[in-house]
Amino acid sequence: MEDCEIKIDKEGVWYYRGAHMFRKDILCIFFENLKINECGKYLIELGDERCYLDVEDTVFVVEVITKTRQQQDENDQIYVLLTDDTREKLDLNTLHVGKDNVMYCRVKNGKFSARFSRKSYYQLAEFIEQEKTRDTFFINLNGEKYLINNAT
Repeated sequence: MEDCEIKIDKEGVWYYRGAHMFRKDILCIFFENLKINECGKYLIELGDERCYLDVEDTVFVVEVITKTRQQQDENDQIYVLLTDDTREKLDLNTLHVGKDNVMYCRVKNGKFSARFSRKSYYQLAEFIEQEKTRDTFFINLNGEKYLINNAT
């Protein structure tokens, strides 16, 4: 197992030996070759080389939430913009609250966990409702109720 001295902080910022990695072209290659092993450890796999990452929380962070309706006869959808600059439909069934009341979801077809930034959490909070009779939170979208699980 080779540690490549790349650290990703809880906000999704990448560092190499303490220096901020900001070049989108390099980060794009890393995101495209990102894997997670059976122990939950993140790594970049390029050909025969493997580089294990030091990840503070998750590699992917939700930066922005948008709610849209594509066509007049279509349903509303909630989308997430991730730190790799991709946009995807939020899988509301995967929403859960973790340690310190941080919101998470699954992304990339459920392969990875993503942490919500403070900004995106507040954007999502506009859609969150609470059951009147108990401490249960949910999002009501297109007539369906999606419960937000508490993983702690």
